[in-house]
Amino acid sequence: MPERHVAPKDRSTVRSLLRLWPYVRPVRGRLFSAAMVAVVASCVGLVIPLVLKWMVDGPVADRDPGGVWLGALYLLLLGLAEAGLFGLRRWLVARPMAGVEAAMRADLYRHLQRLPVAFHDRWPSGQLLSRATTDLMLLRMFLAFPLIFLLVNGTTILVGFVILLMQQWTLGLVLLAPVVPLVVVCSLFETKYSAVARRAQDQVGDLTTVVEESVLGIRIIKGFGRHRSQARAFRALSERLRETELGKARLLAGIWAVITTVPELAIGAALVLGTIQVADGGLSAGTLVAFLSTALALRWPIESIGFLLAMSQESATATERYFEVMDVAEERDELSEPTGPTGPTGPTGPAEATVSTRTAGAAGEARTAGAGARTAGAGARTAGAGARTAGAADGVPADGPTDGREGMVFEGVEFRYPDADPGSAPVLSRIDLSIRPGETMALVGATGSGKTTLTALVPRLYEATAGRITLDGRDIAAMSRQELRGLVSVAFEEPTLFSATVGENVLMGADGAGQDELRRALAIAQADFVHDLPDGIGTQVGEQGLSLSGGQRQRLALARAVVGRPRFLVLDDPLSALDVHTEALVEAALRQVLEETTAIVVAHRPSTVMLADRVALLSEGRIVAVGTHQELLRGNAEYARLMSGDGDDTEQDAFPDPPTDGRLVPDVAAEKGRTR
Repeated sequence: MPERHVAPKDRSTVRSLLRLWPYVRPVRGRLFSAAMVAVVASCVGLVIPLVLKWMVDGPVADRDPGGVWLGALYLLLLGLAEAGLFGLRRWLVARPMAGVEAAMRADLYRHLQRLPVAFHDRWPSGQLLSRATTDLMLLRMFLAFPLIFLLVNGTTILVGFVILLMQQWTLGLVLLAPVVPLVVVCSLFETKYSAVARRAQDQVGDLTTVVEESVLGIRIIKGFGRHRSQARAFRALSERLRETELGKARLLAGIWAVITTVPELAIGAALVLGTIQVADGGLSAGTLVAFLSTALALRWPIESIGFLLAMSQESATATERYFEVMDVAEERDELSEPTGPTGPTGPTGPAEATVSTRTAGAAGEARTAGAGARTAGAGARTAGAGARTAGAADGVPADGPTDGREGMVFEGVEFRYPDADPGSAPVLSRIDLSIRPGETMALVGATGSGKTTLTALVPRLYEATAGRITLDGRDIAAMSRQELRGLVSVAFEEPTLFSATVGENVLMGADGAGQDELRRALAIAQADFVHDLPDGIGTQVGEQGLSLSGGQRQRLALARAVVGRPRFLVLDDPLSALDVHTEALVEAALRQVLEETTAIVVAHRPSTVMLADRVALLSEGRIVAVGTHQELLRGNAEYARLMSGDGDDTEQDAFPDPPTDGRLVPDVAAEKGRTR
């Protein structure tokens, strides 16, 4: 399985973590308060050795039981105070850090909705999921615990060594001796652990991708009996992640062993020297007890350095992974707010969520186009005796557009995918095509000719590399995406449904559409089967709509496309999963919709072609012919071969001549489908 690993930037741990500041800034007050409370709690712990010194040199030496009990009371109160302060610290950071995690996750989700489709084509979904879940949980834990305790433990160690030096500076210097080698070891550890941590997090993303694909493709896996091979592939990835995690464990064990052993040796040396000084009378027993108690109190802050450094490195790589996605430029929208994430942008509003949904699937807005816009008469539809030559623009008819509308026009459109080699041939080249207002144009071509890519340019799922596309005379590149996707509605060949009700899935196609529009759309798509579902239109269709048949999903996707009465309609072979009888019924109802809109339809079957007024033949990324179905059957061998499906032109005689308006009546369309 191809991996999506991005080379980490050459940025220090501190610089990486500082990128979190815009998210932490709103809760900095509570975070700093929690840090100060933790520092006070830690310093309270350092007072305990001083109380022990007083007890040993005072009540214990003087054999004063009352003083011993008083000292014990002091120790109890200090212990309770320390525990209470640490509990207060946890309370202070729990809610704000959960809020930071939620804000980052919301920003990431919002940003993903606004990224170009080309980005999602390149990135495995598991890598994005791991960033939105595992990485953000790791960052929340870092902000709540390691970040604070890096400050707390650093302060504790500093204050503790000041106390040690004040108690007995010679013994204090003994404990300071390991500082230099520990700093060197920690620096080496940081460099190695950073690379291993990044590799482990990327491998978690790969593993997440495999799990997601296996769950979504469970029918294929079971249908072909591939569960064993899939299990082996998963086991191989798991084993690779296991080895990486073991490498992390070995590094962490090594740094922990060094950080634990070296201070212990220093404490042992100090104990020996201190005992000698007590025996010589140069040091009191209470001072030695206090000194050793303070040194032992510093063990955890020192030993935790390895753990805190490891958490910091993992959090730094998680931050890098998060901002690798957030730094990707959003789709440019000349009329909308500037793009490019700079930090928290606030909660996602309903409008934003709707636009995001349109980007992912179908779009539409309740708009009513005039039915009289369609030009009638055989002369307008059959003008020209033969197929038009390659690359020629099919202009607007001499009588001009009606109602001030100009339809859909492609002018010199070229397209190549963003990750294509600069010298490679474009997927689409010099597309010149004019679709009259109220007209339906069918796109026909062999597999790989660029039909679906061309239709994806209309709602700007991809940006044209050259040329322009206009809708009623307006360049779509100058429209905001929200406005454009309110004018254009899309139905894809592969219908995508969400884990929502039937009604919610259909109404995604139009803002503010009501129950009347919903019922109308379901009727057009011949989706009345929804009324037989357990909860009718309130039935949950489940993930990807897999609880429904392919034809049912396709009909709901078509209903979603037409629910808003769009001015422009883009249909990518929307009837491919229907049986011939249902197809005929859908086509009959769809004609009413096409009368009210300007449409472009990707067609592979003659029955779908007959929905259109004219046909454009696409070959190797170019428009090579434009005309009516009958014109192209008679005058273009490639078109006739595509329609016949068997390499001869007998298809021409298989269908009766259409009515004078260029369309087939429903019964003829049904017969057409049955002959296929």
